[in-house]
Amino acid sequence: MISILVKSLPLKEVLEDIAFALDVPVTRKCDEYTVQLPFQIGKGFIRGMDFKNGLGIIFYDCFFHQDTQFNFIVDKTHPVKFLYCEKGQLIHRFEKEHVEHKVEEYENAIVASTANNGHIFNFKGGMRICLNSLEMNREVFSKQFNCEIKNISDDLSFLFQDKKATKEFYYHGKYCLEMADLFDDLQKKTNSDLSQKLVWNGGALQLLNLQILQYQDKEIDIVLRKIELKQVIKAVSIINKNILDFTTVPQLAREVGLTALKLQEGFKYLYNTTVNEYVIERRLDLAKTLLEKSDHNISEIVDLIGLSSRSYFSRIFKNKYNISPSAFLKLKKGKQKS
Repeated sequence: MISILVKSLPLKEVLEDIAFALDVPVTRKCDEYTVQLPFQIGKGFIRGMDFKNGLGIIFYDCFFHQDTQFNFIVDKTHPVKFLYCEKGQLIHRFEKEHVEHKVEEYENAIVASTANNGHIFNFKGGMRICLNSLEMNREVFSKQFNCEIKNISDDLSFLFQDKKATKEFYYHGKYCLEMADLFDDLQKKTNSDLSQKLVWNGGALQLLNLQILQYQDKEIDIVLRKIELKQVIKAVSIINKNILDFTTVPQLAREVGLTALKLQEGFKYLYNTTVNEYVIERRLDLAKTLLEKSDHNISEIVDLIGLSSRSYFSRIFKNKYNISPSAFLKLKKGKQKS
């Protein structure tokens, strides 16, 4: 196992410690710091940026040849870490404890240790790890937003103002699609000009805001999580394979393990449409294929694809293909004669 010791704060010195342990340089663009993994260790990078409001972001996009452990051991109050696992798996534990916390793909955790108790990150070798860490220096952040912090939930309010780290905190959940999109956007913006710095700064605050909203709504669970996209994609596969047997949205939602609202949110996010509209689109595709390759007439096709009105079918077919079904058939017969 490779062991990397990080014994410094703030974020700039964290990246410098990682670079020292790996015997590589740190690349700096203003307040953005990047460490490229040496080929003998693996491939990928670790990048971070610090802000004046007490927030910072570290992106880990790494493939280690061996199991690798990061030991964040600092004789100071550690920042609160908001961890988002985009790919792979993170195993976290507090330095002076033995309980391990697994943060899987599309999951997130909020971790805060007591006093000077550090953090241990374990990354499995032979696996790509994409981990995003939003880090909060509570002393700096609480000074900037002292009044606003008092208006959030009691446990988060206490956590954000717990400057001496008197209480340990651990929360485990699944992060929402808006967070995933924000991280994607931020990682694409690596220029060192002022506008990009402001984008990063605003993005960090927006991420924290989404995390607070998600945490406070954790019991209601109305936010679409990224992991639930797999279930939405499964629903799409079911529709495509059984297009003529589709019944209702609630039944399909139950089949894939989502609420009807979550399923609709997923279709809106992925396809910018509703479930029923998606079904109609696929049935129109089937109708076009039948018109092209079968001897069925229009009325028979309307019945086959589960519609009750020929006029409605003609209207939506023309809207999609810019030609009426009857004109489509005439064109087909003309091609066959020639």
